[in-house]
Amino acid sequence: MNEIIFIVEKSIEGGFCAHALNHSIMTEAEDLAELKVNIKDAVKCHFDNDNDTPKVIRLHMVIDEVFSYA
Repeated sequence: MNEIIFIVEKSIEGGFCAHALNHSIMTEAEDLAELKVNIKDAVKCHFDNDNDTPKVIRLHMVIDEVFSYA
């Protein structure tokens, strides 16, 4: 596997939360810099051996915004 994709959303409590597609990996942080560090740590813990660990981590940022038409 060369790449793993994380969905990143703003948390209701503040900060950000991220979860991987096709893997049971989740983490959260107060800011994006901290989130990237936490994601790297979570990926390292999830995969048993360095040969299985993805070389690229892709973040898919989801922005949920609601506004009025009128």
